[in-house]
Amino acid sequence: MTENNLLYTLALQHVPNIGDITAKRLISHCGSAEGVLKEKKQNLLKINGIGIVTINELFKTQHVKEAEKEINFIKENRIKVLYFEDNNYPEKLKHCIDSPILLFQSGQINLKQQHIISIVGARKITTSGIAFCEDLVEQLAVYNPIIVSGFAYGTDITAHKAALKHNLQTIGCLAHGLNQIYPKVHKKYVVDVEKNGGFFTDFWSSDSFDKNNFLKRNRVIAGLSQATIVIESAEKGGSLVTADIANSYNRDVFAVPGRTTDSQSVGCNNLIKHQKAHMLTTPLDVPYILNWQLEDHKTPTIQKQLFVELDPIEKVIYKYLKENEKQQLDVIAINCELPIFKVASILLTMELKGVIRPLPGKLFEVT
Repeated sequence: MTENNLLYTLALQHVPNIGDITAKRLISHCGSAEGVLKEKKQNLLKINGIGIVTINELFKTQHVKEAEKEINFIKENRIKVLYFEDNNYPEKLKHCIDSPILLFQSGQINLKQQHIISIVGARKITTSGIAFCEDLVEQLAVYNPIIVSGFAYGTDITAHKAALKHNLQTIGCLAHGLNQIYPKVHKKYVVDVEKNGGFFTDFWSSDSFDKNNFLKRNRVIAGLSQATIVIESAEKGGSLVTADIANSYNRDVFAVPGRTTDSQSVGCNNLIKHQKAHMLTTPLDVPYILNWQLEDHKTPTIQKQLFVELDPIEKVIYKYLKENEKQQLDVIAINCELPIFKVASILLTMELKGVIRPLPGKLFEVT
């Protein structure tokens, strides 16, 4: 977008009581943010939901002056600005009614032809939650997804670090401007994230730091992604808000179940109980539900080796598939007398060895 268009869009964004939904309605009516701020008041009054108080506020010169200051910050820090009508604006976020009219970006984010998932959860994540999150990212790495989270304590930073470990793009969605990092202890991860992903925010450098920002930030986390995964959550928490937002966007939500006596599993168990989330017991549930295919990505070609070593359980599964051809995961588990979650993990290992391949409908066959 041109600097002139950016100036007026920032000015419109700065007007109190004009949220993203109202801003988009005004822009649609007037053709651009500049058109809004140069339109006659009587014409703006014809727009549904726009009152005289809001209109009078629109024309105060302070909004353009503040926008000029923010443009200087953007230039000085080489920040990329994404406008909601431009082609480079995140496609999935574009379809959310309350998505930001402007999104500020740092780093090397590339969203083209990528699977994008958000991983959220408790800030006081348990050791088992950390282990599940790390295993999830490790097993999904072959599908080359982008991992989105909020760069906060606990689950968020665990997901980001796991993504970096497996050379996956990761995006931190911030609840403040790009002039700072919260929590400060996470500054040490910023360079690595920006080298292999980056940060998104719709907050200005001049915005005050407020706890309500985190709830507003959550719509970006949910909107960017094909699915949101909740690792752990107490009965109430920000990750449940993100899950609710994802549901409102008609996106898939996954939740990891836990014991009814565990306080950090109450939120996840409730999501599953109220049918607001798929139950996630194994990483392979994600590509199955989302219908991901390995061949869709530029991952190393998996070739069947001439002499593949299989462990005893793998041999049982291989023999069963060899004799019965295409079979579903559940059927394999039943007939091989193995737990479903264990079979799912073994099948992925066998797939990477090149001895079986997945098919649509949760089917598997030998190569």
